[in-house]
Amino acid sequence: MKRSTVRLADGRELIYFDERDDAVRQGPDLRELPPPPPASELRYDPLTDEWVAIAAHRQTRTFLPPTDQCPLCPSRPGRSSEIPAYDYDVAVFENRFPSLSDRVADPVGGYPAITPFTPARPGLGRCEVVCFTAEHDTSFAGLPPARVRTVLDALADRTAELSTLDGVEQVFCFENRGVEIGVTLHHPHGQIYAYPFVTPRTRALLAAARRHAEATGGRNLYADVLAAERADGERVVAANDLWTAYVPAAARWPYEVHLAPHRQVPDLTALDDAERDAFGPLYLDVLARFDRLFGTPQGTPYISAWHQAPVHADRELGYLHLQVFTVRRAVDKLKYLAGSESAMGVFINDVRPEQAAAQLRG
Repeated sequence: MKRSTVRLADGRELIYFDERDDAVRQGPDLRELPPPPPASELRYDPLTDEWVAIAAHRQTRTFLPPTDQCPLCPSRPGRSSEIPAYDYDVAVFENRFPSLSDRVADPVGGYPAITPFTPARPGLGRCEVVCFTAEHDTSFAGLPPARVRTVLDALADRTAELSTLDGVEQVFCFENRGVEIGVTLHHPHGQIYAYPFVTPRTRALLAAARRHAEATGGRNLYADVLAAERADGERVVAANDLWTAYVPAAARWPYEVHLAPHRQVPDLTALDDAERDAFGPLYLDVLARFDRLFGTPQGTPYISAWHQAPVHADRELGYLHLQVFTVRRAVDKLKYLAGSESAMGVFINDVRPEQAAAQLRG
């Protein structure tokens, strides 16, 4: 894989990950762009012990442009996009409308407290866009396994580099697909968030893992859960020698699958070559099952989220896995997060996990 870096017209970084060593992607960005926006503001919620990002500049981000105006397609004569080259394999660049940014003049000061109980600070971190392909009218499920490997290598590369940034505590790689999810650009792409804190979901996972380790003499909770699911088999959707895809026994979403390596690793950087090669065919199989399950022309809307260990703490408790779920509960019905889920955080699942697994297997 060839890695090459360029700068966009406003100074943002763009990195090409090419499958050919002779690829040349050095074309200049010919646009006139304003400077990147200021960093967002983080406000602490004392009632939940969580940080909330206030990023008002994102109200002006690009929203569902026509295909010929897609900013993630390659540039072409007479029209420059976010990708200066006329072709690419995988491209990663700093988000033009970031929720978090490392372009902060004073990372520790400059934000007065909102109340005595609600301190504020700059939204230090970084947000990147990951373009999976130059082709606009396709999806991740339409990629060949070799391209999935390139994407995985790019995500591992970015995880390693973003983990070295001052103040970054967790790196989150994900893909949103479908307008039902809230996607504002149809071109196949994902995102990476480098957070200046450990996220609430990860803190909950780590707390449970810590209790399990203390009660079992150091055993890893996710490893034990995965072993139990593989031994039971009823909720396993697909598997190979190095990965298993299964519906969790207590799945929150009607159709939710975890893909986990059989070897405990903290993050994407720790996967070996064999594990990276084996992931693509299994993941593509799972995505195809989601699409066949609902049979909708535009494909199944989903969120695909990599759960990685924090950068600096509790790495021995983490266990890399990919969570994929759709907001559909039937062909013509969406799973809305209503009162119980949104207000109380208590999920009500409309489909038995065993039924969901059987449908996906079929």
